[in-house]
Amino acid sequence: MIGYVTIGTNDFERAANFYDALLAEFGAKRIMETDRFIAWGTGGKAALSIIKPFDGNPATVGNGVMVALAADSPEQVNAIYEKALELGATDEGAPGPRGDGGFYCGYFRDLDGNKLNAFFIG
Repeated sequence: MIGYVTIGTNDFERAANFYDALLAEFGAKRIMETDRFIAWGTGGKAALSIIKPFDGNPATVGNGVMVALAADSPEQVNAIYEKALELGATDEGAPGPRGDGGFYCGYFRDLDGNKLNAFFIG
């Protein structure tokens, strides 16, 4: 299983502020931090982190790469999606059901262009 996901950023402070506010919607807080790296998590476990690329090159968005954030309900999906847009994220697909099987999600891109979604299955 996935232990955590790291997303590169070219504006560390802006990304840190974005994820502080967005991940607070899950009850997550900073659990590790250096001048190049911040990890957020709940229950002492990291879930998502940002980093200034180690090689010193600019961070770039991976085409086809997406981080999926598990929500507790469709209402939480809606709240996370709206919070992301309020914080400056861009829409990649409004919340709603997708396919069969009770999959409900909303897609957005963070301030660096990384694609994320909030989803619920139920």
